[in-house]
Amino acid sequence: MKKFIMYGAGNIGRGFIGQLFSQSGYSVGFIDINKEVIARLNADKEYPVEIVTTEGVTEDVVKNAYGIDGTDIELVSEEIATSDIMATAIGVNVLKFIAKPIALGLKKRFERNAGFFNIIICENLIGADYFLKGLIKEQIPEYADRIDKEVGFVEASIGRMVPVMTEEKKQGNPLRVCVEPYNILPVDKDAFKGEIPEVKNLYPFAPFNLFIQRKLFMHNMSHALCAYLGYQRNYEYIYEAVGDYDIKCVAFNALCQSAMAVAKENGVEIESLISHAQNLLYRFSNVALGDTVARVGKDTIRKLGANDRLIGAINLADKHNVNCEYLCLGVALGMRFAPDGDERSQELCAFAKENGARKTLEKYSEYNGRMTDLICEFYDMSVSGKSVEELIRYCEEKVGKPIRV
Repeated sequence: MKKFIMYGAGNIGRGFIGQLFSQSGYSVGFIDINKEVIARLNADKEYPVEIVTTEGVTEDVVKNAYGIDGTDIELVSEEIATSDIMATAIGVNVLKFIAKPIALGLKKRFERNAGFFNIIICENLIGADYFLKGLIKEQIPEYADRIDKEVGFVEASIGRMVPVMTEEKKQGNPLRVCVEPYNILPVDKDAFKGEIPEVKNLYPFAPFNLFIQRKLFMHNMSHALCAYLGYQRNYEYIYEAVGDYDIKCVAFNALCQSAMAVAKENGVEIESLISHAQNLLYRFSNVALGDTVARVGKDTIRKLGANDRLIGAINLADKHNVNCEYLCLGVALGMRFAPDGDERSQELCAFAKENGARKTLEKYSEYNGRMTDLICEFYDMSVSGKSVEELIRYCEEKVGKPIRV
């Protein structure tokens, strides 16, 4: 049996990537530092994945699974050295900590002449392939040429949504994970070294920049935007926010504006992107996911960052002279997002309250482009007490009245 190693036994690792490889005939080893999860994986050798919809629940059991203690670097490196392929779903900020054990595993492979090896990178970061490759080269610079020639750093676009697993949802099993039905895994076709593996629902595509931007500037952008507008209307769940016609209208218009920029950047027709936008809003309305406004919007310091979902989409729109008023409204209300327990969002919100939107954009978003004045206008209107409905009406006025034939 072929062996797949998943660095990260979290919800995406277990509930998406590991599931697809298991269904494709691989044994699946999960590397993690969570002792409880690792122990349960080694005891059960399997775990349940619940596919949840508003209509009901179906269960799939992932077989041939086991755990690997992430603190045992020698064991981790040996598992990597003897695997056929691996992936990461660990979080961008953690990549620097796993570079060493991956590098040691690759070093063993090189010493044994094990052949081509591919690492599928499932992280929300544009340029994650170059970032991880650079970190690994720093660990074993003497193998830099072989890394370039023999190791594929394959970016992936993670579209499946997985909510936070509460104790109630786990039903006494720390391995249980709930997911939505969507399970397509687009990957960078050109990044593979050697043969591309046959894996269920793996979708190799080139050039891959289209899928990276579609994920970040459409999926992630609209998800966050729904959270920021939903917060202003005191919704607890994302499905409640999307069920609000005003918010759904703003989200769809923002998606269309971002889609125009993505289409121009990649030289593709916009029709498929609009269809994707419609599908996203339908998926966001999945009541069974129970995804909260607080979780989806969390950490505005990151999510309003220069190259992240909202500001990144505005930058792309600026580049191609595409209107992006609805995106600006999302940014402005993102500055007012400060739920209990979200310290980083509270920090940004407090800074904006004291210093204004313009300085907040400069400090946290590194943005001073053509939409600055409009973002500041939306923010000031919101602070002055204007309702979400009033902001939306003003946004529609800025876009302009439709031409009637």
